[in-house]
Amino acid sequence: MERRTIGAAALDVGAVGLGCMPMNWAYGASQQRGDRSLRTVHAALDAGVSLLDTADMYGPFTNELLVGRALRERRAEAFVSTKCGLLVGDQHIVANGRPGYVRRACDASLRRLQTDVIDLYQLHRADPEVPVEETWGAMAELVSAGKVRALGFCAVGARAARRGGVAHVYEGTIRQLERIQQVFPVSAVEAELSVWSPEALERLLPWCEARGVGFLAAMPLGNGFLTGTLTPGGGFEPDDPRARHPRFTAEMMAANQPLVAGLRRVAARHGEHVTPAQVALAWALAQGPHVVPIPGAKRECWAVENARAAELVLTARDLAEIAGLPGPRGSWD
Repeated sequence: MERRTIGAAALDVGAVGLGCMPMNWAYGASQQRGDRSLRTVHAALDAGVSLLDTADMYGPFTNELLVGRALRERRAEAFVSTKCGLLVGDQHIVANGRPGYVRRACDASLRRLQTDVIDLYQLHRADPEVPVEETWGAMAELVSAGKVRALGFCAVGARAARRGGVAHVYEGTIRQLERIQQVFPVSAVEAELSVWSPEALERLLPWCEARGVGFLAAMPLGNGFLTGTLTPGGGFEPDDPRARHPRFTAEMMAANQPLVAGLRRVAARHGEHVTPAQVALAWALAQGPHVVPIPGAKRECWAVENARAAELVLTARDLAEIAGLPGPRGSWD
């Protein structure tokens, strides 16, 4: 698989990563099985994927434990990214950016991941009650202590930013990045980026590119919609966040089918075995050499299919056709 070097710390990773969250948190509890998820991680590593993305809040904690089981045998093949800064309680999630908590959270993640060092430690969300410089400074101390190799920052999602009524969806994130960059180098930014959520292209991605900061494209398959495998009106399990997402109502899924149809047309030009999901991932990769999409996957076949997207090179015609597809619709539009 193609390799990419991202960030001030020169992080060497495969072109496509693996988002581990869906394996045992948030997406359909009935489909979450530990042994199958472990096989999926191994299949991804076999296919050349190196970046494994997780967080202490996923589960909480169980996702890191799962990744740790795989790392026990194959640590040298993996690039581990995990996150701190969010606490999961009963029916709520709160931010905690206190330096003491950050240090304890890192030690706990190291134990669960069964490793001596975390390759990329990300701040999941800034705590509004703690200056972000204090949180980032505590994370920088972890680098000095040899517990962490590099630091990353997660952007507030486009949907949350819209609810907040900001002028631009990533305006607040960029302000925070400017502040913490003065404390310690930001090696990577993780934010949503896909054919149906391209907002990061306007300002956030250029900010990263201008500073040599890597960009981890979260949800590059549009929460599964861009794979073309979801049926409008098919429904979701009650604990699946898509059951409450404004683009996953039956009406909006039907209205957004032209996006999937466009990806299918592009895929067909590249061969009968090329999928819409692979085209969506290749589109993300085409946005810059510092971009690494991290699609989630619960099954081995999907992890392997996603990894092979790195071999797909879209033509100028392909990119123009995708750019000309109708914009996605949802209740926020």
